[in-house]
Amino acid sequence: MSDALNHYYAQIHQKLRELEQQRDVIDRAAEMMFDTVCNQRNLFVFGASHAGILAEEMSYRAGGLAIVNPLFNPALMLNVRPLTLTSAVENVEGLGRVLVESSPLQAGDTLLIHSVSGRNAITLDVAICARERGVNVVAITSLDTAAKVTSRHSSGKLLATVADVTIDNLCEYGDAAVTLPGMAQRVAPLSTIMGATIANSLVLRLCERMLEIGLTPPVLASANIDGNQQINRDILEKYRSRIHYL
Repeated sequence: MSDALNHYYAQIHQKLRELEQQRDVIDRAAEMMFDTVCNQRNLFVFGASHAGILAEEMSYRAGGLAIVNPLFNPALMLNVRPLTLTSAVENVEGLGRVLVESSPLQAGDTLLIHSVSGRNAITLDVAICARERGVNVVAITSLDTAAKVTSRHSSGKLLATVADVTIDNLCEYGDAAVTLPGMAQRVAPLSTIMGATIANSLVLRLCERMLEIGLTPPVLASANIDGNQQINRDILEKYRSRIHYL
């Protein structure tokens, strides 16, 4: 195996071990989500451009909770053309506020926001507007990056300082993890791996907490296994009032 792959895999293993030191923070965020569910309120997730991969990971996902609702906007997703448009759109201040105001987000809901830098205008708009509505905000972001960048929002704030709970994805400034000889730009990012692990950790802890009080978590089954389609139809019907992507 190449030295570069060894280094990349070693970094993944190391970051995951370091993530274990944030169990208290993950538990606090999961408890916030648990309170939201127990109070018959709603769960949402948001990310722009590649950060939005987590919104897809958590929504209508085999092994995931049916009641996690994505906040999507076509201009922020990777099927837009030109693809570079996403970088411009996520810094159109005010757009995030329109997104929140046109969404079902209400007081008592919990919104998970993924942004590695936590500096772009749409991320701050969404976070600030959600907080103004009485929504609990959980952030997944890079604290190393936050310490080295300035805000691109008129408030001057970063996601890490706006959220109720901030979980560090432990990614270094620039995200990419491996330096190759003869190449200035590093390659092989870590944020999707770390973000997805954190997101699924939150789901897992929430499921544990629900089971502790006798609630069966509405976890979707793989539609690629015969017989599971009915399981999913039953879940989607039972929780229809708290699912906003149907």
